[in-house]
Amino acid sequence: MKTRKYKHGLSLVEMLIVLGVIALLATMVIGVASRIDTQAKEKGLESLFTLLEGALEEYKEFRGVFPQQPVKDFTNAAAHSEYLYGELYSVPDSRKILEKISDSLIKHDFDTGSVPPVPEIYDPWGIALDYRYVTGENFPELISAGPDKIFGSADDITNKSK
Repeated sequence: MKTRKYKHGLSLVEMLIVLGVIALLATMVIGVASRIDTQAKEKGLESLFTLLEGALEEYKEFRGVFPQQPVKDFTNAAAHSEYLYGELYSVPDSRKILEKISDSLIKHDFDTGSVPPVPEIYDPWGIALDYRYVTGENFPELISAGPDKIFGSADDITNKSK
């Protein structure tokens, strides 16, 4: 009777090498996926800015001026966003454009006490857009906090920085 001296199986070192390669590949895939997600949100924000700019143009054509909001105070971004939505909604042609904005970017804040509550416009990262316009400027500024969700940082995105 012959006995075979072949060993079947993997050594611990071989298994660790395979696990290391799998971990490296998973890390690379997660990094690429997060960058693709950020790029998609940036494109979505660009589309939102385009729609809002069109609504602002319709508002100016109807009223003769842009909605005034001279204070650049990021702590009141939600109030500025609510003000912008309310003003744009008051003009029929602007309202038609606002209806094209995704429902995921429009949120109602029932805690403000206004009846009915005026919606706020949010960026793809879930932060209210800020709005600023001072008489004499060419066009209002729409400001997103960007991927880090903090206003005033280097990754803020505005419609003027396109």
